[in-house]
Amino acid sequence: MASGSLAGAEKKARQEGSSIVLIDEAGFYLLPGLVRTYAPRGQTPVLKSFLTYDHLSVMSGITMAGQLYTLVRDRALNSTDSVRFLKHLRREIKGKLRVIWDGSPIHRKEVRRFMAEGGAKHIGIELLPAYAPDLNPAEGVWQQLKNVELRNVTCQNLAQLRLELGLAIMRLRNKPHLVRSFFAAAGLSIET
Repeated sequence: MASGSLAGAEKKARQEGSSIVLIDEAGFYLLPGLVRTYAPRGQTPVLKSFLTYDHLSVMSGITMAGQLYTLVRDRALNSTDSVRFLKHLRREIKGKLRVIWDGSPIHRKEVRRFMAEGGAKHIGIELLPAYAPDLNPAEGVWQQLKNVELRNVTCQNLAQLRLELGLAIMRLRNKPHLVRSFFAAAGLSIET
């Protein structure tokens, strides 16, 4: 995301008295995220995992105040899930919202209907440029969860993965300073 587009969204949000929420989606598979670790000399750690495409789909929203909101599903996310997440954010965050997300197909059909049926009164939506997904501060959530909180974690089934992911999300929610740092990591300086 170009810093100018976020600055424009921030300016709109201030004029409206809205809170900015950056939203992104990711998948978490039973295969562990392998990260270098320590072990006694000569004893290479061995992780046993199951070769499967089973996964959890997660949608996250972060605010400049360091808040983290999530939606977890045992299947691929769809447009109805996007609307459900917007409604959840609306209940959790007081006042108007300025949502910034990518142009994924799951943000279209049902979302348009929801916005036309009154959602636009409380929620404004802005799209991230398609050419720079790595500049989305919400990407920091996935990096932190996959490469730090869940590094080298192996799970036998989706229920265990859901539990481990839930614990990792709770740990991240308790570190709002870290969530705020994702904005700086994306090259953005945001005043809170």
